[in-house]
Amino acid sequence: MPALSTTMGHEPGLYELLAALPSQLQPHVSRPEDSSFLHNMFRERSLHSLIKIHTRLQLYEEIRPLPVVKSVSSLASQLSEELQGKISNGDIKELLALLSRPHVKSLLTVHDTVAQKNYDPELPPLPDDLDDDEDSVKIIRLVKNKEPLGATIRRDDHTGAILVARIMRGGAADRSGLIHVGDELKEVNGIPVEDKKPEEIIRILAQSQGAITFKVVPAAKEEAPVKEPKVFMKALFDYNPLEDKAIPCKEAGLAFKKGTVLHIVSQDDPTWWQAKHQGEANPRAGLIPSKQFQERRFAVCQPVVTLPSSLLRSSTRRSLDTPQACTSSCVLSLDDVEVEFEDGDSSGLQVGAGFRRSFRLSRRDKKTNKSMYECKKSELYDTADVPTYEEVTQYRRQTRAKHRLVVFVGPTGVGMNALKRKLLISDPQHFSVTIPHTSRPKKNQESNGVEYHFIAKHLFETDIHNNKFIEYGEYKGNYYGTSLDSIRSVQAKNKVCLIDIQPHSIKHLRTAEFKPFVVFIKPPSLERLRETRKHAKFISGKDDKANGRTFTEEDFLEMVRTAQLMETQYGHLFEKVIVNDDLSAAFSELRLALNRIEADEHWVPVSWTHS
Repeated sequence: MPALSTTMGHEPGLYELLAALPSQLQPHVSRPEDSSFLHNMFRERSLHSLIKIHTRLQLYEEIRPLPVVKSVSSLASQLSEELQGKISNGDIKELLALLSRPHVKSLLTVHDTVAQKNYDPELPPLPDDLDDDEDSVKIIRLVKNKEPLGATIRRDDHTGAILVARIMRGGAADRSGLIHVGDELKEVNGIPVEDKKPEEIIRILAQSQGAITFKVVPAAKEEAPVKEPKVFMKALFDYNPLEDKAIPCKEAGLAFKKGTVLHIVSQDDPTWWQAKHQGEANPRAGLIPSKQFQERRFAVCQPVVTLPSSLLRSSTRRSLDTPQACTSSCVLSLDDVEVEFEDGDSSGLQVGAGFRRSFRLSRRDKKTNKSMYECKKSELYDTADVPTYEEVTQYRRQTRAKHRLVVFVGPTGVGMNALKRKLLISDPQHFSVTIPHTSRPKKNQESNGVEYHFIAKHLFETDIHNNKFIEYGEYKGNYYGTSLDSIRSVQAKNKVCLIDIQPHSIKHLRTAEFKPFVVFIKPPSLERLRETRKHAKFISGKDDKANGRTFTEEDFLEMVRTAQLMETQYGHLFEKVIVNDDLSAAFSELRLALNRIEADEHWVPVSWTHS
């Protein structure tokens, strides 16, 4: 290290230490490449430069130099005046040219500012003709950079005055602490604004560069500083302020996508909240429509969405169509018992006990079985449900807490059961499925509590009336259903319960007890469906595993259409969307998501943690 020592000989202590470090560290270095790395590091020119800077700063601190003259600018001006008559001299002419250059004048001005330690901005003088009876005014100067000022204005309907309507939290105006809601704006950069529309004033501000001077009459009572509340909302819809005609100022709006977690910093305005993207470094808040305002807008313009006719069947069994039976448990239509595929498998999957949980009939079955499940009209397609925001908080599962319920949703044929089966095979001690109930007689090879819980028909109907089923229905004169207790039974064994249901049943499980993690299994494009499902089979009878048929073009079209409708109506309830294009890839994505919700902190509805 000779170069290092000689270069910085005036600081022997520091450089002797650096020069000695490689040899001191040598006994602790076992590999030649490590030794080479150390020597190269200490020879780095950037390290030498940093040490030079450190030394100069240390020297400056020790000397503490004082300015010889505190006003170099005035000295330069005096010198220029005295030399004006001697421009015949070439050197004097060059000196005058240098002193007149803008960047030299700026450098001298900076020197004077530092020398005088005069860092406060210079405010313009008050007008000489100011009326003593005039309201007290404030002259405010803000330096505008690339960010908006973060304030909106409005015209008072009665007085016509231009008032500050709101201050955006974290914006330039808010950080200055000089402008407050209710202040009356008189001038902008010396231009009176009494006769101007708010839009014209906004244009003046947009065209202004650098410092902007405001003349304002303070509000009668200035707002006290407000501490940001810790309120977080999960957005259940997409929003683009540039497309919103109702927003007071498009530039002040905050865009977001469905599923975004927003930090709500102000709900003072019942129509427009102020919010920030959770976790973003930008301190400035933006405007978003309030929950009440957005609900009103959605309620007015929400389109009527129609599910496939297979999901709109009415029940022919009137004995269950009573007020008591239609209180909370959800009845479903029999639409496709099971459909399974495995990419590249021409035989189709045969599903064993524990997998037939959706109780859906194929179209062929619907022609021959006239006793259909009824989907209750109030819950089939809940058009009264207006998704806007849901208050959320961070949650991490404790070691001995129950696992979250994993709910699969998707159209028939998309491969939900194939994914469930792969999960069970991957870790049967960790994952499990519910055992359904039925009123049909037990077959010889079946065991109670294995394939089904077999109960008498009148007991099944009693459980229906007591709202013990998530979904239930009738097939060939027998009831089938999935009970809440069957989920509790799996969770009591400290296992993750896997269940697939119709999307309108999700809301019955969205409780602090189950904390469902809803996974939407989405089909790929029609082209990929034709390619990957060409060898797959429908399993079209509840108890006939050998009976199957290939997919048709109508099946593919209905699968894609049903998926689109499910996502449109219930997408705000889905926490994970997986496109089942390739079964192995979809399984890997699913397993990773399930690992994260068990180990990491994530957002859940506030009601799940404060029940």
